[in-house]
Amino acid sequence: MGRWMIHGLAHWVWTEFSFEVVIVQGDINQNTNQEVNQEVHQDTNQESGQGTHQEAMSEFPEFLPEAVANLTESESIDFVRQIQRQTIQTSWPYPYSVLPIETSFVTGQPPESRDRLPDAPPILLVHGFDSSLLEYRRLFPRLVQQSATWAVDLLGFGFTDRPEKLEFTAEAIRTHLYCFWQQIIGRPMVLVGASMGGAAVMDFALSYPEAVQKVVLLDSAGFVGKPIASRFLIPPLGQWATQFLANKKVRSGIGRKAYADPDRCATEEAYRCGALHLGMPRWSEALISFTRNGGYTITGDRIAQLPQETLILWGDRDQILPKATAQKFQAALPKSQFIWVENCGHVPHLEQPDRTAQAIQNFLET
Repeated sequence: MGRWMIHGLAHWVWTEFSFEVVIVQGDINQNTNQEVNQEVHQDTNQESGQGTHQEAMSEFPEFLPEAVANLTESESIDFVRQIQRQTIQTSWPYPYSVLPIETSFVTGQPPESRDRLPDAPPILLVHGFDSSLLEYRRLFPRLVQQSATWAVDLLGFGFTDRPEKLEFTAEAIRTHLYCFWQQIIGRPMVLVGASMGGAAVMDFALSYPEAVQKVVLLDSAGFVGKPIASRFLIPPLGQWATQFLANKKVRSGIGRKAYADPDRCATEEAYRCGALHLGMPRWSEALISFTRNGGYTITGDRIAQLPQETLILWGDRDQILPKATAQKFQAALPKSQFIWVENCGHVPHLEQPDRTAQAIQNFLET
């Protein structure tokens, strides 16, 4: 079992800055990026030769971690092949002025068919905490049948570049997302946010209402101030926390908690998709910076000011964010529709993608 250690860690995983403080007993990896890559690569190293691995890598965008070659399911592979990166010229205060950021996203246009929604606004999908656009691998192909759809990796997350010396804050993420919208989409859109992505979506919609036509929240984070834990993330506590988060057993356990039916949904492929971005340069540093800077502060007063029509979808068996949080959103947003997604946990876009897509499409038609 290895040497057991007890670490008191500020554990923010998937509660998105509600921040539980837990005492964790277990092995902690010592070199995050090396250990993560070794864990996620091991299938390839064991099952294929170097030549086969290189051939597998040639199928995917070159900026992705080598562990992408371990994906086995066509749904994941097809989606990953669509990921592209484009330089987004992002305006910053001194000393940066304009900083080019290689930004990863997926985009698709609906086929010319009678199912296409006439004059449908574009849809932009925003992922949750310590995640990537890969969490939309099931919802994206369903939405793109009727509407132009994008999924983007936020600054500091996923496969988007993490520039050195840049502080990863909610303000920086908002600014980068606005520049992405200006340069790539350029017209009012429907913003869809899952978990922490919901907080990012609300923050953006409040700051740039001209860019957002409607909002969709999927088991959204919210109703929180600055987390107490952020003030304690000084070296080496930040490194310990991300090393803990990168541990496969820990990450798999969290993944199971996200589903109502973990035996069906929390597969090895789900783990591979959820951990792939950990192999990107400066994953740990960006996560520590974002958390130390307080993440998203979304209080009830701000949420109530959201001017757009809003659809709230919530898994009726969510173990990450309780039903009481869902009911707070319903009460705070008078211009909202609320739908319980039956037999579903924290990630309806992964566990119930057909129901989720249909609910969003119905919302766009109203």
